[in-house]
Amino acid sequence: MNAPITNANPKAILITGATGGIGGALAIAYAANGITLYLQGRDQAKLASLQARCEALGARVEIAALDVTNRVAFDEWLGKLCQTTPPDLVIPAAGINISAMGNGAPDDAAQGGSHFVGEKWAEVDALIEINIRAVMATVDHVLPIMRARGHGQIALFSSLAAYYGLPVTPSYCASKAAIKAYGEALRGGLSGQGIWVNVIMPGFVESYMCNEMAGPKPFMWSPEKAAIAIKDGLKNNRARISFPFPLNLGCWFLAVLPAAVSARLVKWFDYSA
Repeated sequence: MNAPITNANPKAILITGATGGIGGALAIAYAANGITLYLQGRDQAKLASLQARCEALGARVEIAALDVTNRVAFDEWLGKLCQTTPPDLVIPAAGINISAMGNGAPDDAAQGGSHFVGEKWAEVDALIEINIRAVMATVDHVLPIMRARGHGQIALFSSLAAYYGLPVTPSYCASKAAIKAYGEALRGGLSGQGIWVNVIMPGFVESYMCNEMAGPKPFMWSPEKAAIAIKDGLKNNRARISFPFPLNLGCWFLAVLPAAVSARLVKWFDYSA
């Protein structure tokens, strides 16, 4: 007999950003007989390949090759899902990062190599749209149906970068701090309604986005290792799923130490300008 659908036993799972490192690894980690996966990404070929891998593991898979910033198409897709087979677990994993550091381009030649040049507003605007607004739009679509049926789980991607703003990525840190606060607030507000909300705070996980980030990347995990930790944390309804431990502790200390000390540590670890 099939196990009943509960927050710890989701049957329909929505993952945005499924063509990214962690998103794809999570899709594979959840793929199994009796599981329906809704996977969104921008790369049709990658989505089709991921679909084939997940279906080989027994899952039923629906893919959507669209951009979360295309709000009309994105809202239409989410609306159809919620009307047919509403997801039990929602993981908005789509996200981008941008850098405030120059790389010795001709316009920056007077100052030499990599240094702080600031962020371009067009890139900041796109980051906010994907990392914050698209996440909140996803929650806005799925929350009413979860509240109506009295169960569901929403897993929001923050980052260890939410603890303390790094000069190399100001907007990214700000966006992840926003999602951390948003998720924590939702968890408290929905705790009595049968809905679990969890905040995922990874450190460095191997991916194109991570590799493009300036600065050292200690304690880097593979996407597969991260997916296992996340899946376990979600099953046990951990409020904050943060890893790896050494980096998690260090980032937390940056937030609680005196600002002058934290600034010196950030510069010492080569995350400053």
